[in-house]
Amino acid sequence: MSTNNDESTKKTLRRLAEARRGVLVPGAFNAMSARVVEDLGFEAIYITGAGVTNMYLGLPDQAFMGLHEIAEHTARIRDAVSLPLLVDADTGFGNALNVRHTVRVLERAGADCIQLEDQVSPKRCGHFSGKAVIDTDEMLGKIKAAVDARQDSDLLIMARTDAAAVHGFEAAIERAQKFSEAGADILFVEAVTLADEVRAMPRRLGKPQLMNMVIGGRTPTFGAEELGQLGYGFVLYANAALQGAVAGMQRALSVLRDTRRLDEDPALVAPFAERQRLVGKPLLDELEKKYAD
Repeated sequence: MSTNNDESTKKTLRRLAEARRGVLVPGAFNAMSARVVEDLGFEAIYITGAGVTNMYLGLPDQAFMGLHEIAEHTARIRDAVSLPLLVDADTGFGNALNVRHTVRVLERAGADCIQLEDQVSPKRCGHFSGKAVIDTDEMLGKIKAAVDARQDSDLLIMARTDAAAVHGFEAAIERAQKFSEAGADILFVEAVTLADEVRAMPRRLGKPQLMNMVIGGRTPTFGAEELGQLGYGFVLYANAALQGAVAGMQRALSVLRDTRRLDEDPALVAPFAERQRLVGKPLLDELEKKYAD
């Protein structure tokens, strides 16, 4: 899709949300995975808290990631790619005042959209058991703090509710509507379990929405085309790249373990030249010559 070169990434992301055509958003867990997402022609990138926790810390998505880790990854990814970035800020790392600080830090790091959720801290993956949510009023305070904290009015605030698993679908819809009224730009109802619920939400809620397709998760799988026809703004595959990377590492290293050698087989490993292309070595070679003259 062509974009206006003068359009900021925040304005681009807002336009994509409003189009409600089911824009596919893969997750990235570091700068290299973000480069791959951009190189393959996707239109936006989600910086995944679960992915950073899994790949950076080797831990499950249970609030082990802090603001420092997600801000550092956001800044590195912002330097590596030019696509809009949706950033997972979990619960905002505290109360409304902490959310204010979180938004300011992540906006400076390069976020175009900041996602906040209503789980009790320490949070856990939306498709894990044992979740709990904070009172609606407390979450509304966090959303208002986030809206007030942004320096650029085009920065998007995405509000996620995990209430469906705790209080049921109708309670989640009610919360999401209140989040919208508090100023959230994008709504994210996590871990709905029925296909009819997925189909109903764009009719029930006015703001653009994100639907999370978790591979192996609790939500029925829909294609992005169908979700776009239903009116969803974004279709998130937060950890498809992560799961693909893990599977690829396991395949390649199993061959190495079993045969005690590993050739440059593109079915197992990216060729050396492809790796250098993705990390921008040809451009750096040109710059090195330029500055040597």
